Amino acid sequence: MLLIDNEATASVLRMPAVVDALERAYRDLAAGEAVCRPRIDMSFPIDDRSTYRWGTMEGGSAASGYYAIRMKSDVLTYTEYGGTRTQEKHCVQPGTYCGLVLLLSTRTGEPLAILNDGVLQHMRVGADSAIGTKYAAREDARVLGMLGSGGMARSHLEALLTVRPLERVQVYSPTEANREQYAREMAEQHGLEVVAVDGPRDVFRGADIVAGCTDAAADVVIGDWLEPGTHVTCIGGRPDARARQRFDAWLRLGTAPAPLNDPTWRPTDEYLSYAARPDDPVRDEHTRGTVRRPPEGPDGPRLVALEDVLDGSATVRTSDAEITFSERGNIQGAQFFAVAGHVYEQCRERGLGRELPTAWFLQDIRD
Repeated sequence: MLLIDNEATASVLRMPAVVDALERAYRDLAAGEAVCRPRIDMSFPIDDRSTYRWGTMEGGSAASGYYAIRMKSDVLTYTEYGGTRTQEKHCVQPGTYCGLVLLLSTRTGEPLAILNDGVLQHMRVGADSAIGTKYAAREDARVLGMLGSGGMARSHLEALLTVRPLERVQVYSPTEANREQYAREMAEQHGLEVVAVDGPRDVFRGADIVAGCTDAAADVVIGDWLEPGTHVTCIGGRPDARARQRFDAWLRLGTAPAPLNDPTWRPTDEYLSYAARPDDPVRDEHTRGTVRRPPEGPDGPRLVALEDVLDGSATVRTSDAEITFSERGNIQGAQFFAVAGHVYEQCRERGLGRELPTAWFLQDIRD
């Protein structure tokens, strides 16, 4: 069994491979070769500002032979920063985090690896947005409007460059030094024109793609600022009500399948949430605007499933003037077996990772 840290993952994982692994996982889901469940969160109040949250997501594939469960352990605190309400996370102390992926074989049951999830997490989220952009953005999209300047904003730019030949990025985040640093680093790394702008409104002007990659617990994609033909993806913050009205097409990468023993139960929410002391006042601070689901009703945008796009029975964009939106759905569990399996194979091939005796994780007492 391998213990694979973020350094080893970063040395073997490349964005085109992540995009390819996720697309194969989504094809497996559509074909019934793979299965996953929605993310499940369990929350426990700590004090009047903070709560503890345990989250898991899991899935596997008969075709690939991998199964994975991703586990994360966070203390969440909401703060006001730069005039925006943001969600801060830590484990043990600010600046440290706990996220692990347990990878197993669906053929032998063997525990294969435990991986830190940091690098893998950033890259799989960026790759998701790239897949949505690949099938929903205009072919001639060249200008990216980026909201946020952290790790997700970096992985998103790398990912989007795998599906569109971007030429310009206009970035805004509340701290001027952070957005200026992002602009310098990304321009040098990718050979693009990257401009730090003075306000969020400037992100939208002339943008072909707008990406929300912030930690704001607020509306960040403003519908009145969207220009015709824009494609939108948003993994941090959220589109406001006007943006949801203006979306012409909504691409959903997938919805977790229903269980065999209850085929009518197929929630579309991004995650399912359970809470100790559900009436504790602190819970109100941690539930506002956090449940994401696709639009419903005849007045909403056209809802398009990726599996229908992949088999040729549907298209997302029908004209260059349409405003499109893409989001993952609740199939995170399928992402982790796909990407962690790839990382494991690469580390095995290159002799990376720390060996742990598999016998430590086996026993001779039947459960």
